[in-house]
Amino acid sequence: MNSHFQRAKQTRMYQDVVEQMQTAIAEGRMCPGELLPSDQKLCEMFQTDEDTLGEALRILEEKGLIEIRLEAGGGAFVKDANAELMAENLAMLIRSYTISLEHLTEFRETVEGTVAGLAAQRTTASDNQKMAKLVEEAALCMEKGLDGWNSLVQIDEKIHTGIARIAGNPLFTFVLHSIHDSIHRYYDKFQIIGETEMDENFQDLHLIVEAIADRDAERAQKYAAEHVRRFSRYMEQKKRTNPTI
Repeated sequence: MNSHFQRAKQTRMYQDVVEQMQTAIAEGRMCPGELLPSDQKLCEMFQTDEDTLGEALRILEEKGLIEIRLEAGGGAFVKDANAELMAENLAMLIRSYTISLEHLTEFRETVEGTVAGLAAQRTTASDNQKMAKLVEEAALCMEKGLDGWNSLVQIDEKIHTGIARIAGNPLFTFVLHSIHDSIHRYYDKFQIIGETEMDENFQDLHLIVEAIADRDAERAQKYAAEHVRRFSRYMEQKKRTNPTI
């Protein structure tokens, strides 16, 4: 444990303590479930005072990197900082509307277009079968009219995250899963629910999946970006007609 840390820099010392500790956790030098040394020992390692250490530990706990247990035999324990935790943090930003509609559109148009293009290059026969089955499930939702909207949104999420999975990059997968797990809140907020919107959404999904199955990266990227732009325009129109949204 002594080799993990060095004297904290004098300028904003608590930030340096946080940086050293989260780096040690990220690099696996401190493992999930590991008990940190006592506050006294940590102060000696960083050559800092208890107030500075306390602020650093508070920030680390807020980041979800450590857990402070107050009961007998407690202390500060390293938590498992994984992709799921990061995805939850991103989802919180989306759900709180801290990320604007414009930010969300710009990000999705760029990333989802790229991901669809990669998926078209990397897809397999098995992948195509799975995606075709999801499109069939979406078609069944369409037969129910507006009553099938919520089910269609769930299938929509599965298709988008499935495309990310085919692209083969886990970063794309968990980021897009976070976005699509939360995006229905934007649909609800801007009241993007109607038979026209349902039909266009279904047609977009069908075209994207078809382009990926054809291994046409350019077409897949184009359809994915257009899909994002279309529904963003609907939300922008609602926003202009109802500024209180």
